[in-house]
Amino acid sequence: MSTLEDIFGEVISRYTRQQAIEDGFLVDLMQNDLGPVSRQHYKYPVACTVGVFELMRKAVENPRWCNDYPGILHDILTMSKHGRMLDRSTVLFEVIITGTGRKRTHALKLTVGPGDDMEPVITITLP
Repeated sequence: MSTLEDIFGEVISRYTRQQAIEDGFLVDLMQNDLGPVSRQHYKYPVACTVGVFELMRKAVENPRWCNDYPGILHDILTMSKHGRMLDRSTVLFEVIITGTGRKRTHALKLTVGPGDDMEPVITITLP
């Protein structure tokens, strides 16, 4: 049985999920008051892109709506379970997030993939 190194050769560079979190490209949703919400929905670590988190931030900072991060995350993760599966590891779904501007319904994508140590991890992105 051949390994990836046998097929592609030696790894030249690697950008890890942890580096993406440290660099601010991904937001770790397992921290602070978002951790319990993430664990309520999924047993694997959950993160989102900065674009998704920006939608959440806009909604929370909009004084017209009484949004909070845990509530928005709960809505996102709930709706991710009712989306359209593209394959065994990708789901497209829509969620209503009020307070982000004129658009209320947002299309998002959930992907399950390997983490830094090949463990399953979940990432929520814009499609």
